[in-house]
Amino acid sequence: MGYLRARGEGALSTEVVGWPAVRRLGLFGGSFDPVHRGHEHVARAAERAFGLERVLWMPAARPPHKPERILAEAGDRVAMLELALAGEPRWSVSRLELERSGPSYTIDTVRALPAALGLARDVELYLLIGGDNLVDFTKWREAHELLRRVQPVIVVRRGDEREVASELARGLPAELAAKVERGLVVEPLVPISSTELRERLARGEACTRELAPAVGEYVRARGIYAPRRA
Repeated sequence: MGYLRARGEGALSTEVVGWPAVRRLGLFGGSFDPVHRGHEHVARAAERAFGLERVLWMPAARPPHKPERILAEAGDRVAMLELALAGEPRWSVSRLELERSGPSYTIDTVRALPAALGLARDVELYLLIGGDNLVDFTKWREAHELLRRVQPVIVVRRGDEREVASELARGLPAELAAKVERGLVVEPLVPISSTELRERLARGEACTRELAPAVGEYVRARGIYAPRRA
């Protein structure tokens, strides 16, 4: 189907990947512009907390909540993800949202995944939600239906968990609010702002603490975040 690409394996069919055997699958969506250590930290925290067997990283084509944002080319964002995920056999990159026209709505992706990956009917889907996406989460398309289909995973700092749960659960039915609370994972966060990171990269800074070495080299070689000439 061409939706997946894993390190050293090229484009993979669902039969080769063996998705039917997966019972706990993490879904990590975002612009990943660029992917950084903070993203990796969230994925590992979710793996540990919920025993995830695989994590599927899904770069968005056009985030609906940020229509004005000009993203790096999709091919570059996928390439950076593949470099960052090298050596992590349980992590794969999905092109599903990039191959779909229009804005990237998570509920559409969740509906499409079972058939696209040949998932078992009893697969448990865990949606990793970054802190920068929490503010407007209840405004996402079909947010209630999305929560019925997935277990959200929200990594927070100690002391923030009650505030986050209260904010997200506001206006939700009791059973969905309980799901949100179950998904809170308390971890020391890696405070990285993607906006500040792009600005620093545009100034020519190496950002070696924030980026995997291969990703940093790729960014420099391609001049991805270099200031545009008039």
